Amino acid sequence: MRGQPGCYCPTLPDLIKKDQTMKELTHFDKNGNAVMVDVTQKMATERIAVAACDVIVKPSTMELILKGGVKKGDVLSVARLAGIMGAKKTSDLVPLCHPLSLSSAEIKLSCDSQKNIVRIEGTCKVIGPTGVEMEALTAVSVAALTIYDMCKAIDRGIKITNVRLIKKAGGKTGVWGDQSTIDIG
Repeated sequence: MRGQPGCYCPTLPDLIKKDQTMKELTHFDKNGNAVMVDVTQKMATERIAVAACDVIVKPSTMELILKGGVKKGDVLSVARLAGIMGAKKTSDLVPLCHPLSLSSAEIKLSCDSQKNIVRIEGTCKVIGPTGVEMEALTAVSVAALTIYDMCKAIDRGIKITNVRLIKKAGGKTGVWGDQSTIDIG
């Protein structure tokens, strides 16, 4: 914590002196304090973001997931709903994230029984002044955590890996990532 004995927390001006790219960080004011970005003057546009992650399980766990044999219920259906709920609650979890009225939140789950991986893809859409990357990332993370929660009694070694943004579109920065499958406007 800043100001506690033995703890040095550099301010933004300190960091800028070391690395000029720090000037581009938008969640800090001139004094290095964390702030919510003011999007008042930004134009509302259609925005989309797609994120993904992988959940690695034991072969026996994958078999139970596919057969619907997990005692807590249908793992994939519950994870899908949890991911959607996570997207809707992102601003409650990420302190500087703007609350958004999502137009759409979709979670796709697929099981690779050869590699024992549940692949999760989350797509979020909004018409607004700021992007939905955090919502898509939160959606896949919450879906993955739900799989862990539902399967932890039978598989403590579950690994949640490779959480990542796949693509985004909309706003002044335009398209980033895999442009081949983005359909916006």
